[in-house]
Amino acid sequence: MKKRIELDNIKAKINSPISRIIVLTGARQTGKTTLAKEIFPEYAYFAIDDIVQTTQLKKMTAQQWHMHYPKAILDEVQLEPQLINTIKATHDQFLNTRYILLGSSQFLLLEKVKESLAGRCIIREIYPLTLPELLTDNKEDELKQSFFADFILNRGKPEALLPSFLLDKECAKKKQVYDHYLKFGGYPILTHDMLSDDERYEWLQNYVRTFLERDIRDLASFRDLEPFVKLQLYLANTTASLINYSSIAKETGVTVPTVKRYINYMILSYQFVSLPAWFSNPLKKLSKSPKIHMLDTGVLRVVLQKKGVLTGSEYESAIVAEIYKQIKVYNLSLNIYHLRTQDGKEIDLLLEGEDYFIAIEIKKTQNVNKTDVRNFSGLEEILTKPLKHCFVLSNDDQLKSFGKNITAIHAAMFLT
Repeated sequence: MKKRIELDNIKAKINSPISRIIVLTGARQTGKTTLAKEIFPEYAYFAIDDIVQTTQLKKMTAQQWHMHYPKAILDEVQLEPQLINTIKATHDQFLNTRYILLGSSQFLLLEKVKESLAGRCIIREIYPLTLPELLTDNKEDELKQSFFADFILNRGKPEALLPSFLLDKECAKKKQVYDHYLKFGGYPILTHDMLSDDERYEWLQNYVRTFLERDIRDLASFRDLEPFVKLQLYLANTTASLINYSSIAKETGVTVPTVKRYINYMILSYQFVSLPAWFSNPLKKLSKSPKIHMLDTGVLRVVLQKKGVLTGSEYESAIVAEIYKQIKVYNLSLNIYHLRTQDGKEIDLLLEGEDYFIAIEIKKTQNVNKTDVRNFSGLEEILTKPLKHCFVLSNDDQLKSFGKNITAIHAAMFLT
């Protein structure tokens, strides 16, 4: 088991009176069950997809839950909404009860938990491993915070970094982990030393198949998956692109409302993330279309049936996904956008803090030059808060400065 950032986040809430029910949600195989059992070893564990066991659990009253299972983990609890109502009743009647609810769909939050447990629970989303987590060898390892998180929390400055990533004493290990992430993504099981690359790819193939055959059918009650599969492939091929619903509908042969609904399913099931466009003044010539990114590089590769080098767009999505995950697991107070002017000037990521912006450009290159920072020019004139810093993230080992508050840094150096 890798050391997880969420482990400490959740442990900090164990004894809180407002977290007697903790909900862990996220895509399948992100480690929710392992994490819950690690943090709460004394809790009874129930797999709700075990029909025989669940049939008996559904017969229990709140009084019986309190008497026999005052502390329990309920896995895939969204499959049985009746149990959520019983847990709510138990929570309300008995102050010494505590429950951990696990579910692999945000529909757990939207349809079940929020309507039944509003004000009674805290919700944490469990994502595939981040690069700092991938760097750990086991759950006992020290988990170092990334430079990105340090910078946001005002603990790190670009000028204090080494002039070259190659001088970092952990450079070799960080690059190895970074390469694994770009090839196979962040699902925990794929870090097992005994797996070959072919086995990792095969696992990802089965994961995608399970997602389509089980998760999406459960989510949407599809009779025919073919239009959805077409859309999944289209979005994977156009990852890091602006969403044009009309064009997607035309290419996939479904209606615009159906495209919007299917994309929403993709986001709710943690397969894609949609970045809204930043704009404040409707008179300024800025694109308002969102941008779509696949959330795991390994899944992206399998959907595209490719094992070769990532394209520039695929690489951009891999870095955006990592930053997105770190914002979530480090609880960073940031809003995340992209920005595009109608004349084509584009900022891949625009992070908004309370009183500042950070602009990030993502380049696959191994040699960043002045042309890679040109889109930062004039950016402050558009924004409504000060521009704290601009970063170019790439595969260039050299740390480079391109004037005041513009730094080019290796993506692995920035994110570990």
